[in-house]
Amino acid sequence: TGVLDDCLCDIESIDDFNTFKIFPKIQKLQERDYFRYYKVNLKRPCPFWADDGHCSIKDCHVEPCPESKIPVGIKAGSSNKYSKAANNSKELEDCEQANKLGAVNSTLSNQSKEAFIDWARYDDSQDHFCELDDERSPDAQYVDLLLNPERYTGYKGPSAWRVWNSIYEENCFKPRSVYRPLNPLAPSRGGLESVCHFSWTGLCLEKRVFYKLISGLHASINLHLCANYLLEETWGKPRWGPNVKEFTRRFDPAETKGEGPRRLKNLYFLYLIELRALSKVAPYFERAVVDLYTGNGHEDAESKALLLDIFRDTKSFHMHFDEKSMFAGDKKGAKSLKEEFRLHFKNISRIMDCVGCDKCRLWGKLQTQGLGTALKILFSEKEIQSLPENSPSKGFQLTRQEIVALINAFGR
Repeated sequence: TGVLDDCLCDIESIDDFNTFKIFPKIQKLQERDYFRYYKVNLKRPCPFWADDGHCSIKDCHVEPCPESKIPVGIKAGSSNKYSKAANNSKELEDCEQANKLGAVNSTLSNQSKEAFIDWARYDDSQDHFCELDDERSPDAQYVDLLLNPERYTGYKGPSAWRVWNSIYEENCFKPRSVYRPLNPLAPSRGGLESVCHFSWTGLCLEKRVFYKLISGLHASINLHLCANYLLEETWGKPRWGPNVKEFTRRFDPAETKGEGPRRLKNLYFLYLIELRALSKVAPYFERAVVDLYTGNGHEDAESKALLLDIFRDTKSFHMHFDEKSMFAGDKKGAKSLKEEFRLHFKNISRIMDCVGCDKCRLWGKLQTQGLGTALKILFSEKEIQSLPENSPSKGFQLTRQEIVALINAFGR
């Protein structure tokens, strides 16, 4: 409850606005074909340490189709990538069988496969900004996000701790004099969660914003794990649902030395930043030249109309975060701080390749990329305002991957 730091917005206004205006529409948008399929490489090696903590729990697992079974049309980067694949039904059955073995389901209908060929062609013409997965890699695969919800899979302990520790201690702006290594085996009540206790003294607005965004992302992920928790597994039939005890452990003031409510406030702050990005990027999508292309003209038109409707709502919100207060100092200092911001964030996106549970890695990568796309938008306001109406712009581009990540991260 109450007002958020560093902006003039209160929790109650965000709750009302989201519940009645935004959430029902975002939910509908996430179910549409353009936004439900996300291409991701879950096999990229961890660039920072030997990958020792791979999760062997069934619900962490992804069983991708063998390379030989995937129709040629989906294989980005192959020489005949736009040709129609002759699908052998036996191969398709093998492929679907392989998918059923894993908790991440990457099964696709033939219609979707046709659409992906066109999407790939559209994506090839885009400029990249963040470190995105190489979609042409043979390890990159399409995943249906609706069939693979973000939830608690049982992945925890030193491996999960190490990822968050690396994010906070090495990539989170905070006074260097305060170093609190997180120890998963220490007897602290908060466990993994007792993170970054420090005063804001000496931290400029930009660095406070960065820390709060990462903390908000962490809170979002933890909330989804608590809300969709594996409560019991009887006779091989799992039952998922809210785990209030786990929620209390992570967010109750008494259990977290007063930190819990601040983490939740940071989640609202993250929401405000992504909301602001959506309101700023509207002109990019309002142009006729931008089409949410799946190959189904009727559905594409409906998806775009719904997206533009959401943009109108985001613009109507009267307590936006004012990003103009960021990077507003002398030009040279602002530029180097912005670059530092970008590199820190890029590093965090690479740390997501160190997550040992594939389903957690999928959602970690998607949400990090969504936030990275939101930051890219907020730092590109001039370029967005000067976009040509009828031709692709050189100054500012979003790939389909970035668009899907932005909407689904905000949906989280």
